[in-house]
Amino acid sequence: MLYQPSPGRYADMPYRRIGRSGLKLPAVSLGLWHNFGDVDVLQNFRAILHRAFDSGVTHFDLANNYGPPPGSAETNFGRILKQDFRGYRDELVISTKAGYHMWEGPYGEWGSRKYLVSSLDQSLRRMKLDYVDIFYSHRPDPETPLEETMGALDHVVRQGKALYVGISNYAPREAAEAIRILRELGTPCLIHQPKYSMFERGPENGLLDLLGQEGVGCIPFSPLAQGLLTNKYLHGIPDDSRVAKGVGFLTETQLTEARLSQIRQLNELAQQRNQSLAQLALSWILRDERITSVLIGASKPEQLTDSLRCLDNLQFSPEELEQIEAVLG
Repeated sequence: MLYQPSPGRYADMPYRRIGRSGLKLPAVSLGLWHNFGDVDVLQNFRAILHRAFDSGVTHFDLANNYGPPPGSAETNFGRILKQDFRGYRDELVISTKAGYHMWEGPYGEWGSRKYLVSSLDQSLRRMKLDYVDIFYSHRPDPETPLEETMGALDHVVRQGKALYVGISNYAPREAAEAIRILRELGTPCLIHQPKYSMFERGPENGLLDLLGQEGVGCIPFSPLAQGLLTNKYLHGIPDDSRVAKGVGFLTETQLTEARLSQIRQLNELAQQRNQSLAQLALSWILRDERITSVLIGASKPEQLTDSLRCLDNLQFSPEELEQIEAVLG
């Protein structure tokens, strides 16, 4: 049957302005880092995309190397976009990135103008799009002048291949310089995508302050710490988890007794707030007004629905925040 989006899809989702721009994002966005490659089930991630859009999630985040194999997430997304969302492109914000290894040879990764422009051309072909809404430099390149990398971002906007540009994984000093260069070029930096969660607090060391001062948005990735901040590991390591299968970036060595104790204590606090652990972790990030949106992944529609319920309770009392800090140490 032809997909028909829910007519009430915009009723319950809050939309937040990105910095000082005119663009808004849903408070929760969907990342296609895992679960959308050729190794996964097409009908499952089609159902996830449908559930997301029906719930007001208008932002879908990709990168050239998402899969596996690399590129397959964009190809699969493009196929579903054409089949199911053809009449809704203007209701969607679609982003992609380039920076990590994508093809062999000296031009297949990092931050040169050659790589970034070529990669975006490939991404557009895979997704069968004329443009993306946001194109990111996925990581800083220590061997390429920042002026060249930012100049490439400015170039693709002027070509009409991207409406906005952003950066990801940039430390505060690098981010400040990138923001300055893009402003001088006339293509302001729209947004930064850092790794940020209860277990990864790095952005609090200057980055969030910088973004707030500069009027640049922030959309954290891995807010659930690769599944650690969910109910999945409350009672050990499940056989079907990525840790047990040895795939992804989460390893068994990260699940120490100290970490498991933190997870269980946070889960108790979540229950006191009538939330799941995942909902608590997402609400905790979204409480900060400098955060535009939080980027979640999902392996099934039910996971997405559970995460979206974080929006039901974004307020924290001072006592709750103190309890959380005491657990996190």
